[in-house]
Amino acid sequence: MSKILIIEDDFSIGEMMSIYLYEDGYEVKRAENGGEGERLLRQFQPDAIILDVMLPDIDGIQLCANVRQTSNIPILMISAKSEVSDRVRGLQTGADDYLCKPFSMRELSARVQALLRRSHSFASAAAELSVASTAPSQAQTQPDPPMKITLDTEKRCLLVHGKVVETTFSEFEIMKLFWQNQGKVYSREELLNRVRGFDSYVTERAIDVHIANLRKKIETDPKEPKHIKTVWGVGYKFLLS
Repeated sequence: MSKILIIEDDFSIGEMMSIYLYEDGYEVKRAENGGEGERLLRQFQPDAIILDVMLPDIDGIQLCANVRQTSNIPILMISAKSEVSDRVRGLQTGADDYLCKPFSMRELSARVQALLRRSHSFASAAAELSVASTAPSQAQTQPDPPMKITLDTEKRCLLVHGKVVETTFSEFEIMKLFWQNQGKVYSREELLNRVRGFDSYVTERAIDVHIANLRKKIETDPKEPKHIKTVWGVGYKFLLS
C-alpha cells in the first residue's frame, strides 16, 4: 500500500482529498502546516507528497525546496494560484506536477497514480542497474565503454554515464520524443502537444524550463549543450553525438 502525505491547511479540501485517496487504497496522513508536514515526512516516510503552495507558517515553494535538498520523493503541488509564473516557479523548485484549484478528485487520483508509477519505475531500474554493476563479469576482455546517454522507454529510465538520472513525467516524454527522432527539429508547440495530455497546464514557457532541466541532467556543460541543441527561431533538436 502506497503512502501519501497531504500538506494542506484548508480542512475541507484536506479531508476530501484524504477520504478519496483512502478509498482508492492509499494510506494517507495529513498535515495542516509546513512544520507538521516536515515532521510527518520523517516519521511517516510517504511515497508521495501533495503540497499546498499557501501554508500558514511556511511558503509551499520553500518547503518543496527544503524537501528536494534531501529527497527525490514525488511532489504534486496544488494551489489556487493559476498564473503561468506560479506554475513555472513550482516546477523549477522541484515539484513533479502542479494542479490548480479547483480540481476534481478523479484528476487528483490520476496525477498521484502517474507520479507513483514513474517513481516505482525509477526505483526498479536503479535496483537492476545496481545489481548489474556489482555482478562479476564473465567476459575475458574489457567491455566496451557505456554510451553516454541511454533511454529505456519500457522502464521509463534515463541513464547518463551508466547512472540512472531522475526525470519528471514531462521531461521524460520530451526526452523520449527526442530519442526516437534524433536530429529532427521540434517547435515548442510540438513539444507542448507531446506533454499536454499529462500536464494540462503546461505552457511554451514551461517547455523552456523542461529543456533547461534536461540539459542540466545530461549535458557536461548546460550552457554549451552538445546534445539538446537550440535551433534559433524554430525550437530544439537532439543529437546523441
